[in-house]
Amino acid sequence: MEDQQPDPGDLTADAAEAPKTPVGKADRGKAQPAATVDETPPGNPEKPAESTEGTDGASPGISDEASSADTDGEPDSPDETSPDAADDASPTGADETTDGNPDDVVLVPHRPAGRRLTVAAVAAAALFVGSAGFAGAMVQPYLSERALVATKLEIAQTAAEAITTLWTYTPEDMATLADRASRYLAGDFSEEYTRYIDAIVEPNKQAQVTNNTQVVGAAVESVSPPDAPEQATAIVYTNSVATSPVTKNIPSLRYLSYRLTMERDGSQWLITRMSTVTSFDLTPQL
Repeated sequence: MEDQQPDPGDLTADAAEAPKTPVGKADRGKAQPAATVDETPPGNPEKPAESTEGTDGASPGISDEASSADTDGEPDSPDETSPDAADDASPTGADETTDGNPDDVVLVPHRPAGRRLTVAAVAAAALFVGSAGFAGAMVQPYLSERALVATKLEIAQTAAEAITTLWTYTPEDMATLADRASRYLAGDFSEEYTRYIDAIVEPNKQAQVTNNTQVVGAAVESVSPPDAPEQATAIVYTNSVATSPVTKNIPSLRYLSYRLTMERDGSQWLITRMSTVTSFDLTPQL
């Protein structure tokens, strides 16, 4: 009886009668090999070695049953997943999601300018052109007027210088008066003036006459054509004072005004005709 080995069925029954400890879902599929192997048959306390051999002989059956329990327990917990597995699965799923939904480049079709924008651009261009045309139309008369004023000023200045030269002389320069005045004269009037001066040169030399003419005013009466004047009429107002030893140097005072007809010759204005408009003699009578 001492050499009788425990029946494997008894060990299984003992193992089945072991106290059942509540096992959670995470530990339900795991085997408890330590508790099964360490159990000693209650009938042989004095033979630990034999019990060990019996235990070793019975262990294959226990291991098979534990493996069966493990295999049977795994399907009962399909939702069980270890934290490591969950961690491994999460990045993979994220990568698949990222690879499956890349940032697509959105191509927007070319849209031509709207009708309102086109109308606004055309209106702005028309306004600009109209403004430029209006400015040009306003500036052109202004520029023409400025040019005409400058021409009139030149005519008046030339007329004043000419009258001063024609009627200012002394006994010493009386002989060269016609030559000095010739640069302001043209046409028949130049010849008439030369004949007149030649006629009075000798008498004035003998009488030692000195004549001084001062222009007090000059104005342009008309120009033609206005856009590009070629002819002009000017009026010059003068004060003339003549002295002579014959008259005891009593001044002869005269207020004279002349109308001059002038023509353009290149860049110069020349006198072609001269007539006396007014003449007042204020010489004192002895």
